Amino acid sequence: MIAQIDNDYWSYGLARTTRRFASYLLYEGRPLTTKGRFINPIVFSWLHVLATLRGNPLVDRPVFVTGLGRSGTTILGIMLSLHRKVGYLNEPKALWHVIDPRQDINSNYSLSEGRFRLDASDVTVDIALRARRLFSRYLMLTGAERVVDKYPELIFRVGYVREIFPDARFIFITRNGADAVPSVVKWSERLGVKSGQHTDDWWGRNDIKWHYMRDQLILNDTAFKSVWLLASGDLDHANRAALEWIVTMREGLKQKRCFPDAVVRLSYETLLSDPVGELERLQQQCDLVPDAAVVDYAKKRLYDNPAKGWPMLHPAVDALFRETMIQLGYAVP
Repeated sequence: MIAQIDNDYWSYGLARTTRRFASYLLYEGRPLTTKGRFINPIVFSWLHVLATLRGNPLVDRPVFVTGLGRSGTTILGIMLSLHRKVGYLNEPKALWHVIDPRQDINSNYSLSEGRFRLDASDVTVDIALRARRLFSRYLMLTGAERVVDKYPELIFRVGYVREIFPDARFIFITRNGADAVPSVVKWSERLGVKSGQHTDDWWGRNDIKWHYMRDQLILNDTAFKSVWLLASGDLDHANRAALEWIVTMREGLKQKRCFPDAVVRLSYETLLSDPVGELERLQQQCDLVPDAAVVDYAKKRLYDNPAKGWPMLHPAVDALFRETMIQLGYAVP
């Protein structure tokens, strides 16, 4: 599906569909594991023009969908994109690369200096100005009033984003790790790309995302001391995915404690069991008047997958995995 638009999406009218196509074609960029990367030079030229136009505009309460990929972030973003006032960006890493190249932990567009975690001290005047210009002009040119940006890794950059957009909202979506981890593994198997000497998959170009995560988030944190030696070696996709789920979920819980009014937790399982109640609550907490189209689409497209079973993990990883599951309120065998 181009721009995540299916037959049901078309039924909500040309305006919403056109806005979604424009977001996809002009702002998001095409990462390493996708086709159509020839369009990237055009996207970057367009974004640089928008970022250099004069002005210091304001952006009203942008919403960022965060957490771990393969946890319902995409379907949630698509549902919210049907809100009449929302312009939706699905991992617009080209746009964020223009704002700050350090965001590129997959090496989609940069070969070095990626940073998983950024905070308020990393924001310069120029970075903030570029961000406000790009997001405000995106809203103006798409006719939207509020932006929803699905970018899971921004959970590690909440303070950074709030320095740019003080009234930002963050949706932190959680999913049972026993289901999320196998989904990450399958994604790499299904969509990973090999070209010459390069392997591009969930872990970025030649595992660069894994190396950033290991060096910046795991080996620098004594909470993960039990897996330091293990992480320093070569790990399979399941154990890597489990560690990413662990560090992401713990970061999300931490940010929820630090910014209770800005970070909204959403359980994927609760969304499936009560889409009407959860989507209305979510919209209200993000200061969006509930739109019936959001719930209507959810009723058509949300479905549960069979439980995957407990993943086969190294004992040290498994212990951290179980601790995190309990912290989130999930049952463990």
